[in-house]
Amino acid sequence: MSDVTFTAPRSTRPVAAGRLQVLGFLAALVLGLVLLTLSCGRGCVPPGDVWAALTGAPEANAVFVVTELRLPRAVMGLLAGASFGLGGVAFQIMLRNSLASPDIIGISASAGAAAVFAIVILALDGWLVSLVAVAAGLGVAALIWALSSRRGAAGARLILIGIGVSAMLDSVTAYVLLEAPAWDRAEAMRWLTGSLNGMQLVQALPVAGALLVFGGLLAVTARDLEVLRLGDDTAEALGVRADATRLRVTLAAVGLVAIATAATGPIAFVAFLAGPIAARLLPGSRGLLLAAGLVGAVLVIAGDFVGQFLLPARLPVGVVTGAVGAPFLLYLIVRANRNGGTL
Repeated sequence: MSDVTFTAPRSTRPVAAGRLQVLGFLAALVLGLVLLTLSCGRGCVPPGDVWAALTGAPEANAVFVVTELRLPRAVMGLLAGASFGLGGVAFQIMLRNSLASPDIIGISASAGAAAVFAIVILALDGWLVSLVAVAAGLGVAALIWALSSRRGAAGARLILIGIGVSAMLDSVTAYVLLEAPAWDRAEAMRWLTGSLNGMQLVQALPVAGALLVFGGLLAVTARDLEVLRLGDDTAEALGVRADATRLRVTLAAVGLVAIATAATGPIAFVAFLAGPIAARLLPGSRGLLLAAGLVGAVLVIAGDFVGQFLLPARLPVGVVTGAVGAPFLLYLIVRANRNGGTL
């Protein structure tokens, strides 16, 4: 993510109108994908029957298919995708680097390792797994931040330390899986790929709560976060407390990513992809948080639909997003080398 530069605006109305058009398009795309997942699958349900099933009409057909099988997947895909998108772009804006996403710097790995430990070793489930994942995410985020802040904070140093911590946590996850019984190992491996299989609406409640609380915290911090992109000295001169803003943003982003990861598994590269895609659709910083959340929802819902119905074999959503995200990561690195380190 490149630093923000400001020029004297010719008119704010065309800019605001363009921003609303992009956000409206993304919102309509999310709604359209949700309707698609509710209507289409192994068999198609007419839109009228979908509406009847959602409204509880007594004569509705395919109630079980729509409300028990497809609706939980769609709701969880929307909530988890928005959480990953918001958490990822918050880190990228704060650190002014497109590589500084939870996927890269170890936050997703910490939540995943903690969730696997809670599921396999502690035999926990539900909100307790989410609690363990959030605690681990916050702890690892604090550790990475402390290690990277010696003799002045540096985004590149934080990313490198995060990659190392992520590799260490992946080793912990592998060890836990190696010691787990065969059934628990199979369940944990399916979870680690990132999947919406077998979702129930009750599982979406912690993710919805996190999106409401931590997303709201990011919303009220959005202005300070934008100013922080100009550098600490400029932010302090404009009355923004840089350290306090970073603390709030880190808390909110880790909470979003950790709880979503505990619910769906680490859906690869969604937090990494959402910010750069949103930045290209919506140049400038205004509205970028909301745009990234919508893009994250699009990626998860579309990736799940593609993996389930448009490929020769049924694949979890994390496999599809990983296949898209890995080449995009290489593209960003190559572009950084060509631009002298600027992403």
